[in-house]
Amino acid sequence: MKRCEWANESAIMQAYHDHKWGVPVHDDRKLFEFLILEGAQAGLSWSTILKKAEGYKKAFDNFDAKKIAGYNEKKIADLINNPEIVRNRLKIRAAVTNAAAFLDVQKEFKSFDTYIWQFVDGNPIKNVWEKLADIPANTPESNTMSNDLKKRGFKFVGSTICYAFMQAVGMVNDHTVDCFRYDQV
Repeated sequence: MKRCEWANESAIMQAYHDHKWGVPVHDDRKLFEFLILEGAQAGLSWSTILKKAEGYKKAFDNFDAKKIAGYNEKKIADLINNPEIVRNRLKIRAAVTNAAAFLDVQKEFKSFDTYIWQFVDGNPIKNVWEKLADIPANTPESNTMSNDLKKRGFKFVGSTICYAFMQAVGMVNDHTVDCFRYDQV
């Protein structure tokens, strides 16, 4: 079975590729989870984050934005000392800030899903990349998303992070055309 070449790095990357990456997500909690994890990944490999995903789920109250938005300094200090997650103070604080901004977006748009999918007019963009090197790090859509998220107070949402988020949650299909998942998602 032919896969996107990055998926051959490890068993955890292969499972992620085969079952999650690029599948359209419309559940607000899952979208928030991906937003937090993509921000945590900045400067690190995605496999590092996948290995810590369960730790994040436990540490961040199953990505309950209401709970996270209320985290106090003691909780933040506990997270900074938690080896099951990336212990970066700025990324942890960004998760708390992003939870509050996420809740504000939900209030304004009735759901984060409605808000975030507007950047692709509600439908996944199906790209036709032949090899990994063809796939861009960002796009005009991810630039627009990044700028809007930043205006709303979100942190760790640069254009490259936004594009990785778009790929992960199926807003774009960036499986290479020879990958078995290309036509499935």
